[in-house]
Amino acid sequence: MKNKYKFCPLCGHKLIFSNLQGYGRFFCRQCGWINYNNPLPVAVCAAKNKAGEILLTKRNIQPAVNRWALPGGFVEAGEKPEKACLRELKEETGTRGRIKRLIGVYLHRTRIYGSILVIGYEVELFRDIITVSSEVKEAKFVSRKTLPYIPFLSHRKMIEKAFRNRD
Repeated sequence: MKNKYKFCPLCGHKLIFSNLQGYGRFFCRQCGWINYNNPLPVAVCAAKNKAGEILLTKRNIQPAVNRWALPGGFVEAGEKPEKACLRELKEETGTRGRIKRLIGVYLHRTRIYGSILVIGYEVELFRDIITVSSEVKEAKFVSRKTLPYIPFLSHRKMIEKAFRNRD
C-alpha cells in the first residue's frame, strides 16, 4: 500500500501499518489518527441539448489530455455533487442546465489521483451555445452515430445510459 505519510499529521509520531477495520491502513499509536485513503469524489455530466445530442469536451489537462470526455471535475469540500456537476459544466463550457437524474456512481482507479468516485448525472441544457475554458481545447455535441472514442469507462457507461433515456 502506497502511503504519502510517514509521520502522523496531528502529533508527529511514526505511523504503523496494520489491519484495521478489515483493511490495511497506516495509523498512529500515539493519538489514534487513521489514514483512511478514501477515493476523491468527481461529478460528471452527460449534458444533452434539445436534439438529444451529448456535449463532449476535448481535454486540455491530464489525465487524457487531447482526448474526448464528458464535462466534470472534483467536488469541493462541503459542495453537493449536483452543484459541482453544474459548476463544472459552466466552468468548462459556459453552458447551464438542470439535472434530470442520477445516471450512476462508478469507482475508478487512476495513476495520478488514486481512487476516484465518479458521480454521473444527466443534464438538460438550457442553450446550445458553448464557450470553452482553458481546461478544454474544444467542445461539441455528438449523436450516438458520431460518438468518438472516450478513454474513461465510466464516461462511456454514462453516455450509453443517457442515449438510452430519450424523452
